[in-house]
Amino acid sequence: MVDLPVSLDSLKPVSLTSSLVFLMHLLLLQPGELSSEVKVLGPEYTILALVGEEVEFTCHLWPHLDAQQMEIRWFRSHTSDVVHLYQEQQELPDRQMQAFRNRTKLVKDDIAYGSVVLQLHSIVPSDKGIYGCRFLSDNFSGEALWELEVAGLGSDPHLSLEGFKEGGIQLRLRSSGWYPKPKVQWRDHQGQCLPPEFEAIVWDAQGLFSLETSVVVREGALSNVSLSIQNLLLSQKKEFVVQIADVFLPGASPWKSAFVATLAALPPLLLVLAALALRFLQKQRRCQEKLKKQAEKRQEKLTAELEKLQTELDWRRDEGQAEWRAAQKYAVDVTLDPASAHPSLEVSEDGKSVSSRGAPPGPAPRHPQRFSEQTCVLSLERFSAGRHYWEVHVGRRSRWFLGACLAAVPRAGPVRLSPGAGYWVLGLWNGCEYFVLAPHRVALTLRVPPRRLGVFLDFEAGKLSFFNVSDGSHIFTFHDTFSGALCAYFRPRAPDGGEHPDPLTICPLPVRGTCVPEENDSDTWVQPYEPADPALDWW
Repeated sequence: MVDLPVSLDSLKPVSLTSSLVFLMHLLLLQPGELSSEVKVLGPEYTILALVGEEVEFTCHLWPHLDAQQMEIRWFRSHTSDVVHLYQEQQELPDRQMQAFRNRTKLVKDDIAYGSVVLQLHSIVPSDKGIYGCRFLSDNFSGEALWELEVAGLGSDPHLSLEGFKEGGIQLRLRSSGWYPKPKVQWRDHQGQCLPPEFEAIVWDAQGLFSLETSVVVREGALSNVSLSIQNLLLSQKKEFVVQIADVFLPGASPWKSAFVATLAALPPLLLVLAALALRFLQKQRRCQEKLKKQAEKRQEKLTAELEKLQTELDWRRDEGQAEWRAAQKYAVDVTLDPASAHPSLEVSEDGKSVSSRGAPPGPAPRHPQRFSEQTCVLSLERFSAGRHYWEVHVGRRSRWFLGACLAAVPRAGPVRLSPGAGYWVLGLWNGCEYFVLAPHRVALTLRVPPRRLGVFLDFEAGKLSFFNVSDGSHIFTFHDTFSGALCAYFRPRAPDGGEHPDPLTICPLPVRGTCVPEENDSDTWVQPYEPADPALDWW
């Protein structure tokens, strides 16, 4: 009889869909919070793989970070023993150990969320051991380790009747493809162990075990003789039973007895094989049914969680729109102060818009945010009490900063745009990275890219809020104590570097819809953002 594993889940792990990961990340990432520690997570338990099959090594970062620019290395025991290497956004097969070449495949569908899968094909016994994966960037290094066990169930044994020997019938059995070394045992009809006449278990060229064993069945061993071959790692065994009666053992006519014994042994052997095949098919069907039910339950659970998350997101969006409508009641007229503008900026005659004249002279700095002076302009108005709301059209600019700052704050020399330095601003970099410094860098994920932003100041409450006028959603709110009068802050970032260097324009209020017309574009896309360069965290 052949005992198969109770569950195949340990051999074929199931991965969650990336959509659930993204929605949970979007829900849990609250404004003002940033993960203080990044971890590399790999398989939690020892992985068991069958010889000749495929195994998957899953590794990911927590919290989720974009790993496209990182080095990702799978290794064997030591980081210098490379199983697979991803570096500078490409795979380097020439760096692999010879034993793993042409046997690995990298699945990086979710690498933007820090999750990757390495598939290892054609498992062999020598693959057994400790494995690890390491993520490496300019300011982060982490790794995870796990163990891979390899097992081979072996082929169906070949049983033969070798004839008469020493007053009995000699049975011989051969089988191959076992790993680790199997345990072999002959037993009589009473379950008592029979000592083998011969037994040899040896390694073959593939590192698997082949075995050959024989036993002599003598008169008195009535009914059946069984042989079991057991794989201790898989807790499985293959068992064969041969029935031989005393009447067929050696007598006056050895050749006749041998002939009759052979004929008598064939039908039971065929029945045993048929029973084994039927049992295997039944177990396989039950296993498939079990896996199908598990998959249906997981799908139902996933659907319920997605519906719950979507409801929560809809509720938050509605709440943000209500807050934005209430803020519009406190609209004020804001005008730019030309005297506060940096020389590289051009303020319109009506004081309602500002644009960049061009890049500063000299070579481009390595970190484009560092300038001797801030290229910004402030408002004429000073706010030291009450509630105030204004809107700014940013168009399709790829870089800008908006918000408020203390009227007396210095603007010469390198300045960190954080509340501690007297600045409360929201920024966009390279057309896709929205963030604030509160006081550390906090990345923001916006459902719709804003073309027009609303800024609401509640001086007594110590709140400065930003709204996406394009869809009426709330973006972020600073909570602080303002130590002096505030000015509206505008920084179009020169040079812009984008295809649409639109000026920053103050919209006339409270009349709605009279600002610069919104473009009829189709870029209301969901933007899954991860910080691309942590070095920019000091702005």
